[in-house]
Amino acid sequence: MSLLEARNLTRLFGGLAAVNHVDLSVDEGEIVGLIGPNGAGKTTCFNLLSGFLRPTLGSIVLAGEDITGLRPHQIASRGLIRTFQLTTLFQEMTALENVLLGLHLHSDKGPRRVLFGRRAFPADEIARGREVLEFTGLVSHADQLTRNLPHGHQRVLGIAMALAARPRLLMLDEPVTGMNLDESGRVMELVKTIRGRGTTILLVEHNMRAVMGTCERIVVLNFGQKLAEGTPAEVSTSPDVIQAYLGTGVNHA
Repeated sequence: MSLLEARNLTRLFGGLAAVNHVDLSVDEGEIVGLIGPNGAGKTTCFNLLSGFLRPTLGSIVLAGEDITGLRPHQIASRGLIRTFQLTTLFQEMTALENVLLGLHLHSDKGPRRVLFGRRAFPADEIARGREVLEFTGLVSHADQLTRNLPHGHQRVLGIAMALAARPRLLMLDEPVTGMNLDESGRVMELVKTIRGRGTTILLVEHNMRAVMGTCERIVVLNFGQKLAEGTPAEVSTSPDVIQAYLGTGVNHA
């Protein structure tokens, strides 16, 4: 059963189609990858699905409800939470404080009201924050300033902030960018564990080893249009995909 379904999704910028009549679905419990070369429309698609952009054409349905045109906090309140390419962290706050803010950043309160409207977090939220840090392997860094965390830990902290909001569908935008092989492997194992606990995953990622080893289904965009869709094996052997993006060495990437 489809948890998320976009039909004829289109976004024009000055007459140019960044996303052009794209159909996309994510079934409950799936890990789906959205890939394509730079400029293919992946981030625009994420922004449309999460409400940061309004579609020019098309519809978006989440769990049977039409969410087309809703604001980001309204979509988040329905269980669709996303991360961003550039880690959106508060560098002068601790890891725990960042996760606690994650409980509210996707609400209609917004970060400013959370940051400046209260002095302390209640005990139940602190307990929830530590639980998320434990799950993501960061609890030993709970009281460390975020700016002092290694890059890989900061990327995981961004995921922890999203998990704090208890997503039904988690959209990850390049979760392993800048990581070495060991770090990216640990993060993708975390992604599988998140799915194992009942959260559906849609991710954008350029690391083909991570995508092919984690996703059950892959959608390929090129010039704003859907070029291909299928299992990792089907996509990696598609002549159109190889020509447009992957290269002949994909199976060994």
